Amino acid sequence: MPDELRRRLGLPDAVVIGLGSMIGAGIFAALAPAARAAGSGLLTGLAVAAVVAYCNATSSARLAARYPASGGTYVYGRERLGAFWGYLAGWAFVVGKTASCAAMALTVGAYVWPAHAHAVAVAAVVALTAVNYAGVRKSAWVTRVIVAIVLAVLTAVVVATLTSGAAVASRLEAGADASWGGVLEAAGLLFFAFAGYARIATLGEEVRDPARTIPRAIPLALGITLVVYALVAVAVLTVLGPDRLAGAEAPLADAVRAAGADWLSPVVRAGAAVAALGSLLALILGVSRTTLAMARDRHLPHALAAVHPRFKVPHRAELTVGAVVAVSAAVADVRGAIGFSSFGVLAYYALANTSALTLTPEEGRPSRIVPVIGLTGCLALAFALPAGSVVSGAGVLAVGAAVYGIRRVLLRGGTV
Repeated sequence: MPDELRRRLGLPDAVVIGLGSMIGAGIFAALAPAARAAGSGLLTGLAVAAVVAYCNATSSARLAARYPASGGTYVYGRERLGAFWGYLAGWAFVVGKTASCAAMALTVGAYVWPAHAHAVAVAAVVALTAVNYAGVRKSAWVTRVIVAIVLAVLTAVVVATLTSGAAVASRLEAGADASWGGVLEAAGLLFFAFAGYARIATLGEEVRDPARTIPRAIPLALGITLVVYALVAVAVLTVLGPDRLAGAEAPLADAVRAAGADWLSPVVRAGAAVAALGSLLALILGVSRTTLAMARDRHLPHALAAVHPRFKVPHRAELTVGAVVAVSAAVADVRGAIGFSSFGVLAYYALANTSALTLTPEEGRPSRIVPVIGLTGCLALAFALPAGSVVSGAGVLAVGAAVYGIRRVLLRGGTV
């Protein structure tokens, strides 16, 4: 049909898109603020984030296999919890991830040309929107190249630091400075870097054999990411320790310098820029697909539901998302964007876990403990974030709920 997307992605493509979303700029930037929050409890925070991410991934995978359509938790919430909750999930995702797009674009600018970070950020958004417009298969191939480059850079960082004389294993031990409040805040910040596996689910309408591919791709991508993050965190901690890591503006670059591998520092900077480009590519891809799903249900302008007759992509949604992100990148502050996005992402996954709880065993429901831990963890991490992030995030969700209510009134109780 003309308004349906084409199923082009196999298991390798889906895994690569998930990796491109997760193994991105987060690992280059999130370690320092997480260390400031958790101190020597950083690795515990990483473990907590990984457990919550695993539960969310499992719930999302089962739901995506049941509902293989573009939109992710927007679709699951609508089908399992009702129209309002699906809408709220979609609102949280689109608004929160648009902020993530701006943050990633600004990260590219900060590494490529710090004096003109905003201009570079806008140029990056325009370029990657054009790549997505040309078709999802091209996006998958670009993402594969980016993932390969970033993994090579991270491997070099791990080898250079762990084999240096500056690496001290005792720096990994948790001390008296670690508190559960700090660990949870660090986990919330680190979760931002894990959250990309949802991109696989939001592409459900473009995946071949989604009932088999999606449940396999999500845990594979998450497992690979967890191993990479754990190795990088251990390597950086052994040479910097939690105190120096907490004060680092470019943790991985500082770590290789501390290890005596100064020549690697520019490579790490280049890798960070490439990683941010990979995250931005996948984020624009995911936000445009959720925008498509919401436009189909007229929660957003219906014109955004159009699918390009040649490229078979939601071209109007992609152009609109690209334009909004470009404007945001021109004026936004990267720190505020990340905190705001984290709250929205955790709210999104809380609804995904709630939706998974309504599945029956015949529908592929995971063990009940999985979505229960996922839901509880999302709420705990969301409200452990800095107060400003909690207030702004909750405020935007309230605005979304108000818009939904006003629309219902204007339509005089019509179906939404």
